[in-house]
Amino acid sequence: MSDIVIEKIVRPERTLAGTWLEVVASNLDYHRATFLWKCEGLSETQLRQRPIPSTDLTLLGLMRHLQGVERYWLHHRLADTTPQFHPYRTNPDTDWFDESDPTPAKDVYADYLAACADSRSLFRPQDLARIIPNPEFGNTDLRFILTHVIEEYARHVGHADLLRESLDGAAGE
Repeated sequence: MSDIVIEKIVRPERTLAGTWLEVVASNLDYHRATFLWKCEGLSETQLRQRPIPSTDLTLLGLMRHLQGVERYWLHHRLADTTPQFHPYRTNPDTDWFDESDPTPAKDVYADYLAACADSRSLFRPQDLARIIPNPEFGNTDLRFILTHVIEEYARHVGHADLLRESLDGAAGE
């Protein structure tokens, strides 16, 4: 039995021309797949490893965080549901990327995939004009939420790239 958590990832083609929502949604899926590509072929131990001494970031911690991003911005703010944003934080006062939770990486991965699948079903073209109250940012709309989630992914895919290269030398675009 292999201890590899994430098998081969195929990144989707991005929509280069289409409606605003089609282009942005395809870019979000591309970033999701790029993050997972940075994690593919690694063991649980490697996903939990802190390969850069100056930071507590791990690839599994980033996956947990991005699951929370999906649930906070798309499930909670856009769809007005009350999901459990960060079920892996054993202590709410600890760092967002706390690795003390013993949940197996394969379970975190399955939960991350479920959060992304649920998110995809939550935005529709009719949501573009809807104003969404947000006590932390003020009123927002679907455009802000989707571009903010892409910002989160872009930032953390960069982190994932550095972590992966530090783990085993694998580098990519």
